[in-house]
Amino acid sequence: MGKPPKKQMRPSKAARTARKLTKWAVGLVLVAAIGYGIFQTSGFPFDADDLTVVDFTVLSASEQRTALRAANGARCACGCGMTLAQCVATDMSCPVRDRNIDRLKTMVQEARAQ
Repeated sequence: MGKPPKKQMRPSKAARTARKLTKWAVGLVLVAAIGYGIFQTSGFPFDADDLTVVDFTVLSASEQRTALRAANGARCACGCGMTLAQCVATDMSCPVRDRNIDRLKTMVQEARAQ
């Protein structure tokens, strides 16, 4: 006569809960990584929708990328440490905001002339 089959032990409730939490955590990390990847490849931190004080619609797609690259790369002249685009989009109280808007308009004109 052979041995009786071993009785399968069911994992404890704590082990099942830990497994579920692990699956959820991995899923959330994957979703966050995908979202971060999309954000990083979607373009610029501040795009034409954020910079409504300047008309980017006169530019082609490549000209718009050129102007936005310049605006997101240039620094605000007041010394705040923000980029030109960030300052115009977020800081309505910047002491040189009007000059920054003029600089953005110049960048749009230069991108269009290329």
